[in-house]
Amino acid sequence: MTKLELLKDWYRRVWVEGDLAAIDSYFAPRAGADGLMPDGQISMEDFRALVPALLALIRDLTIDIDRSVETGDWLWAQITVRARTAHGVDPIHASGQVMVRVEDGKIAEAYNAFDFITFFEQAGLLPRDAFMLLLSGEKLG
Repeated sequence: MTKLELLKDWYRRVWVEGDLAAIDSYFAPRAGADGLMPDGQISMEDFRALVPALLALIRDLTIDIDRSVETGDWLWAQITVRARTAHGVDPIHASGQVMVRVEDGKIAEAYNAFDFITFFEQAGLLPRDAFMLLLSGEKLG
């Protein structure tokens, strides 16, 4: 399996299908992912809580890999997430990037950057134009 196929399979099985039992099969022992939570690296156990929490907010999820670059053990990918709100028909469309180092067919390191502000705005959990409101000095909440 190529690095790109591994990443596509990860998104399909774990994120789209919600197969939490598959998480361990994608990560090397003691591997983690940076950039998804503000307090640092998340573990495989953390994914078992994060995935269902995010999936509860949406339905009809698709994750497309728009561009990718492989070099040595590394794969960089730009992704687009599309879904609908869990209790409505409003679309969600957000983008992100991930960089993974693959070792022995498993993810050994992962670095993520995802547009959670847009995601949570479109999911109805932040006001529209939250980023612009924050830039103006407005406090949310």
